[in-house]
Amino acid sequence: MHPTIQTIPEKRLVGQRIKMNLLADKTFDLWSNFMPRRNELQNVASPELYSIQLLSPTYFDSFNPKADFEKWAAIEVNNYSFVPQGMETITIPKGLYAVFVHKGHANDSPKTYQYIFGTWLPKADYVLDNRPHFAVMGEKYKNDDRNSEEELWVPIKPKG
Repeated sequence: MHPTIQTIPEKRLVGQRIKMNLLADKTFDLWSNFMPRRNELQNVASPELYSIQLLSPTYFDSFNPKADFEKWAAIEVNNYSFVPQGMETITIPKGLYAVFVHKGHANDSPKTYQYIFGTWLPKADYVLDNRPHFAVMGEKYKNDDRNSEEELWVPIKPKG
């Protein structure tokens, strides 16, 4: 599994967020609240869904499944001129990302992340950057289907 390395422009998104950790996973609750309301959004830039994780700079220093992080369910918009009540804005700054394609059930994504952080990153010419991590669920994403595909975007910067 080899990533593509991409620099993205700033992205503006609107959605909902929740604080959680790996032991108290509230992903289902987050998306259950967001999906029925996604059609309220205006100025939508693209139909892809974004699952964004905001992690502390020390999140990966030592694995702790109780470490809290913020997770978002969002859609990219052209501007913030209209934000539905109960939703918020988040901006992903311009930056360099390693983009991996996860194929299969979402339940199998820990194996993909283990490869990214345990195998690929230690050997790469990059280190993690302190920017949002996110997954993009586009037209090839099929919820709970073994043929599903989603892109995993990992913020990076050159070593040194």
